[in-house]
Amino acid sequence: MLLRLAQDPQLFLIVAIAFVVAISLHEASHALVATWLGDDLPRLQGRVTLNPLKHLDLLGTVMILIASFGWGRPVLVNPYRLRFGSRRGMALVAAAGPASNVILAMVLTPFARQLASGSGLDVVTIAVVLIIQLNLFLAVFNLIPLPPLDGFSVLVGLVPRDTADRLNSLRRFGPGLLIALFLVFAIVPGAAGIISRPVLWATSLLLGG
Repeated sequence: MLLRLAQDPQLFLIVAIAFVVAISLHEASHALVATWLGDDLPRLQGRVTLNPLKHLDLLGTVMILIASFGWGRPVLVNPYRLRFGSRRGMALVAAAGPASNVILAMVLTPFARQLASGSGLDVVTIAVVLIIQLNLFLAVFNLIPLPPLDGFSVLVGLVPRDTADRLNSLRRFGPGLLIALFLVFAIVPGAAGIISRPVLWATSLLLGG
């Protein structure tokens, strides 16, 4: 499918747009849950919206166009204004992003099944399946418990406070740790399987493949 994506400009455009939608949904979900939990900062910054212009990062958008992978602009949240405490509140805000991508994948699943049963592997069918996989990929990748990914904030919200305090000291190393993660994926054979295997399993579960 990835080879087909690279060779088909129409399919590439569909998936690029889908990536923009998925990222916008992801970031808007962070903003919505933070607002629901009592922090009005995301609303004041105009982030409680699905408008992609409010969520896209310039470099992340360029990467979508040239590499079919990108990222959005992080939603700024004041953790001390969240209900349930700063740690658990931030855990809920963080979990909202990946959850939104899983929900979108589930919503698209019946359409993918219907298309596959009626027309086989045409461009539209392949595009919908890729969009489902893309959203599952975003969910799984962002749940890796490594700063600055969402999974790290979820982990901090679940462990005891003293452990959370020690973990929070790692946040300043977040960009370096993320680069190191990408290097491991690129260099170590099979390392990317920690993402690809759950994505393929979830895709098979949803689509019945």
